[in-house]
Amino acid sequence: MKFGVFYEHQLPRPWKEDSEQKLFNDALDQIELADKLGFDYMWEVEHHFLEEYSHSSAPEVFLGAVSQRTKNLRIGTGINLTNPYFNHPARVAERLATLDLISNGRLDWGTGEGSTLTELGGFNISLEEKTEMWREGTEQIANMMAMTPYPGYNGKYFSMPTRNIVPKPVQKPHPPMWLACSRRDSIIRAAKIGAGALVFGFVHPDQAREWVDVYYETIRSEECVPLGHTVNPNIACVTALSVHENEEEALARGIDAFRFFGYSFSYHGVFGEHKPGYTSVWEGFEQAREHLVENAGRGGMGTPEQVYAHCKGYADAGVDQVIFIQQAGKMKHEHICESMELFSRDIMPRFKEGAAAREAKKREELAPFVEAALSRKTYMPVMTEEEVPLLTGIGSRDPTKDYGGLLLGPGQGVQDKTRGGAIPFQPVDPRKRVASKA
Repeated sequence: MKFGVFYEHQLPRPWKEDSEQKLFNDALDQIELADKLGFDYMWEVEHHFLEEYSHSSAPEVFLGAVSQRTKNLRIGTGINLTNPYFNHPARVAERLATLDLISNGRLDWGTGEGSTLTELGGFNISLEEKTEMWREGTEQIANMMAMTPYPGYNGKYFSMPTRNIVPKPVQKPHPPMWLACSRRDSIIRAAKIGAGALVFGFVHPDQAREWVDVYYETIRSEECVPLGHTVNPNIACVTALSVHENEEEALARGIDAFRFFGYSFSYHGVFGEHKPGYTSVWEGFEQAREHLVENAGRGGMGTPEQVYAHCKGYADAGVDQVIFIQQAGKMKHEHICESMELFSRDIMPRFKEGAAAREAKKREELAPFVEAALSRKTYMPVMTEEEVPLLTGIGSRDPTKDYGGLLLGPGQGVQDKTRGGAIPFQPVDPRKRVASKA
């Protein structure tokens, strides 16, 4: 089983002038240490406008820094918002490929829809359509990284003409794809599209066994039809981590931070009433703290033996990776580092023996199912050189020629012989977007 670390960049109020700067620099130091200690992965979220819960709104920038501070661990977008209204697919493909290049092929591509009304409303995204929007964006991002050139697309939520998206990633045809999951049905959805399952629901090891079983049953079934150009059969579960030789000290260091993590997520996603720039999530948490402490689990918090037993429960259930949340609430930087050091010394080695052989056996067993799944995928047609339109510089503009959408008005055609004629190139007018339910 592999181990990862997870970052939301939580920053409870009150804030100082340098609070965000310290937050990001401490996180970089922690991830560099995790790399040196032998952790396998780090994951970075993408959220927008969720004050105190997550200040990670530009993950690719942060991950670029991570790529230069680390050498071995894999770098994951956990997750990248692939809805075209959040991020234009071509811009996502460009950023992912660049990250894969500068990290020497260490990128994992986690995808997701976004869930809070604060985020969706901020980008004029319809709650009812967000899944369909995610699917359209994700599929085309994969095509953009895999195809030379990208033939162009006329979709419901975005359109663009033929272009060759550069750079291309080190990992061919694109980095391993994952999907954010929190329930059994989303676990199945991940398997159906051939993606790894990033389980953010804090599932107990006993329940994880059921989810692992249904995930791999679906991977092996005819229902698995890849959305991208690969199949990534893996399931990862998120849990808290605070390990210390003394159990009481481990809980004192970690439990308040983990409770804030859960509270602030529910605040922004479920019950909160927030005035941007003014409401203090931390103050609300303090008022609710006693109730939360009485009713929440402890995850991977305790002595080395207790944390080992917790992780072994996931391993026995067939989970491929455990991802630890430490940077949460007001957890101290030095305590995060001490916890990782103790975990790597006393717990991690007990899971590494024979890992390479187990992975090789798994790949061999799943290879026929992966091959079958890829054979079921309908691929976007590849354009011949003769079909690729000639793009002309603006200085030699000729009204009789196709400029690939450049300077064309709504309704004018972009020639694409793959689709048998002109595609109406309709730039998205923000004024005509579906109103958010936020």
